[in-house]
Amino acid sequence: MLEQIKQTAEFLKEKTQFSPSVGIILGTGLGGLVNEIEIEHAIPYEEIPNFPVSTVEGHSGKLIFGQLGGKNVVALQGRFHFYEGYTMNEVVFPVRVMKFLGIESLFVSNASGGVNPTFEVGDIMIIDDHINLFPTNPLIGKNYEELGPRFPDMSEPYDHKMIEMAEKIAADNDIYIVKGAYAGLTGPTLETPAEYKYVRAIGADTVGMSTVPEVIAARHMGIPCFGFSIITDLGVPGKIIEMTHEIVQGVAAKAEPKMTLIIKELLQKI
Repeated sequence: MLEQIKQTAEFLKEKTQFSPSVGIILGTGLGGLVNEIEIEHAIPYEEIPNFPVSTVEGHSGKLIFGQLGGKNVVALQGRFHFYEGYTMNEVVFPVRVMKFLGIESLFVSNASGGVNPTFEVGDIMIIDDHINLFPTNPLIGKNYEELGPRFPDMSEPYDHKMIEMAEKIAADNDIYIVKGAYAGLTGPTLETPAEYKYVRAIGADTVGMSTVPEVIAARHMGIPCFGFSIITDLGVPGKIIEMTHEIVQGVAAKAEPKMTLIIKELLQKI
């Protein structure tokens, strides 16, 4: 695995001659942030050695290199999900490659179902913690000291300083935000009413099918993380409606400009 990571990183370094300091992972319906990047290279996943290929609508499948908020960034336009049949190592492979490309922080975004009864559809939630409800963990198996320690600390999965800066940016721009914990489940089914209740009872504010594995892998490698969830539907009794992937994409796209503004300003400050 380690050799594949290094091989892919070397391929990308040679192809782009580019040194990113920030990695960005764009979730369902949130790929439009790429329009704000001054793109220098856009490489389809299928052209990258050892890379998985995204299969989900709303995930276009390109690795983007360019400038955003005055920083050199590398962005995954389309992530990989456990429910697509990938192993956990495949799901987090791009994050590990980003580390070997030189990133010093990771931004993640996702569309999620809100289980906090105070949340509304379209809210932007800053993730301040998560709960891993996947049946496995990307760090199970042989530990590579070049990636990180056998037992990584997870007392601060999401960087407190970046959260504080983002909250101030949102306030200065009159952008309403909420904050809370994200629960990661496998999917691909959306949750039942009883599952929504369960997720809320164990301490989550939103639930989705991504993000947690990538953040675990990033923190293992010592990379500070910042995360957003767009609340695209509600798993609150009395507010649960039949959902489709198209509805999720539409809600996320509407909230995206506010999220983009916060990310750009935050990049300028870190």
